[in-house]
Amino acid sequence: MSPDKMNALVCESISEDLSGVSVKQLDVPSPQAGEALIKVRAASINFPDILMCQGKYQHRPELPFIVGMNFSGDVAETGPNVPEELKGQAVAGSLRPGAFAGYVVAKASSLHRIPDNLGYAPAAAYPSAYLTAYVSLVRRANLQSGETVLVHGAAGGVGLATIDLAKILGARVIATASTNEKLDFLKGYGADMVLPVDQGFRKQVKAFTNGRGADIIFDPVGGDVFDESTRCIAFDGRLLVIGFTSGRIATIPSNIPLIKGFSVVGVRAGEYGRQYPERGQENLEAIWQLAAAGKTRPHVHAELPLEDFRAGFDMLTNREVIGKVVFAM
Repeated sequence: MSPDKMNALVCESISEDLSGVSVKQLDVPSPQAGEALIKVRAASINFPDILMCQGKYQHRPELPFIVGMNFSGDVAETGPNVPEELKGQAVAGSLRPGAFAGYVVAKASSLHRIPDNLGYAPAAAYPSAYLTAYVSLVRRANLQSGETVLVHGAAGGVGLATIDLAKILGARVIATASTNEKLDFLKGYGADMVLPVDQGFRKQVKAFTNGRGADIIFDPVGGDVFDESTRCIAFDGRLLVIGFTSGRIATIPSNIPLIKGFSVVGVRAGEYGRQYPERGQENLEAIWQLAAAGKTRPHVHAELPLEDFRAGFDMLTNREVIGKVVFAM
């Protein structure tokens, strides 16, 4: 039997300093038809979690809302029209938002059983990062074995997932990051070349590719990184726009991709699945099959109690994280 109350991280007002975010005690929700109630064991932080609370993200939930997107845990109860055998299973899933709570309700069809080789924390770190990597490289960039992928923000959760998947798919990977600690980690993680992003990377990328440039550039940073990326991309290359963690949304004169023959491609992994539901399900099945086969390597940087949410948010904001920060619930 589930308890009546639970702790949850709630955003009650939009604010730059996150003063409108706090841990509250709420009623445990009840699953309706087709839904399951999950006792959350772990939930991972993503940049959009912070941006939503600051009113800077494209999706703006109605206030107040429970923060968080990715969770893992055990099915505690099932609603009508849900197989009884789901109860007790270890599962992972995503919400939009609502994951940073002791219990969550989710559509049973959206849950994925956690493979035996993956614990709660890595499973919580998995969905958004690897789904973004998969939609980016497979669906939007049509990555071919032997191509070169330049990954910016490579030490973050999505960046690591992109390196991981690119190597699985047979690509050569150049990774950029901001500190020596991150660069050393990326070398050990499998990147073929690592570069400090703040010292410029155009010449090194061109040299590594014998003057051709990178076939695919994965850019969650924007700003100056985007600008320099246009100078080291190959003809017929694909420059993937993932986000703007630098704070500046870059612009580009249309004659540059025309003359250099590359494409600028926007990536919203979740929206891709909403626009193309069948493909969206295929994407999720593909990444979880890779996890079950033991081919992927999600990395958890730190596990924190929910009460320390500010420390976790600060880690991301200050670019201290390698992989993902996870709340242990």
